[in-house]
Amino acid sequence: MEKIGFVGTGVMGASMASHLLEAGYEVFVYTRTKLKAEALLAKGAHWEATPSDLAAKVDVLISMVGYPKDVEELYLGEAGFLNHLKQGAVAIDMTTSSPALAKKIAEVGAGKGIGVLDAPVSGGDIGAKNGTLAIMVGGSAEVFEQVKPIFAILGSSVILQGEAGSGQHTKMVNQIAIASNMIGVTEAIIYAEKAGLNPSRVLESISGGAAGSWSLTNLIPRVLKDDFSPGFFIKHFIKDMGIAITEAKQMEIELPGLILAEKMYQTLAERGLSEEGTQALIKYYR
Repeated sequence: MEKIGFVGTGVMGASMASHLLEAGYEVFVYTRTKLKAEALLAKGAHWEATPSDLAAKVDVLISMVGYPKDVEELYLGEAGFLNHLKQGAVAIDMTTSSPALAKKIAEVGAGKGIGVLDAPVSGGDIGAKNGTLAIMVGGSAEVFEQVKPIFAILGSSVILQGEAGSGQHTKMVNQIAIASNMIGVTEAIIYAEKAGLNPSRVLESISGGAAGSWSLTNLIPRVLKDDFSPGFFIKHFIKDMGIAITEAKQMEIELPGLILAEKMYQTLAERGLSEEGTQALIKYYR
């Protein structure tokens, strides 16, 4: 079985790396401090002191970090992955990042004999824990087939969308749909509360009907418990919406729902809520 490297063991990444360990893969992890990797090390993972040390030891490298600038530094920097992975290795960036950057990394990787896939995910901390993520992949069909068994451990929906960058474009579609939906489900609960209804009972009635959505089923119950812990950080959602807005401008399309959602979440960030989960949008109204 391939040796797998994992960089980015945060809210979602830690669960994903755990699934790979449970499936029998030898997993190498890099974290800024070894202390952050203790739970994975206890399950049998190996810790590496630098990203380049990790890259040199693995057949498949998976990254899931915060921002495009982090991805660019990790892959294309002087000490970047593409300068240390062996020929024939595969690099999978599961960060939600720029489609243009994904294409650039794939081109550089191809020149070094390294397969590169952009494979952002949807499903949040719940999907990561349950191994039911939706994985949207861009890149070579041949490389995709090579690592498909790994994807199958992490997600229940794994679809190759097209050439390099297509995975990132698909994730933008996903985030655009979520952005407006979060406004809708949040406003619905505010209305229920103001009308004197029991929001939990309302949720039972509407979740299985035409109003049903992943956000309504998985995030609004957290809202009703005043649980704003991040399955997905507001600060990362703002980053994603910013990428989508930039791409939309380049394609000369107008997306007012996305622009409104981004403005509302920016307001929450200015109030110091960027580390909370996206369900904290309810606080915009309250």
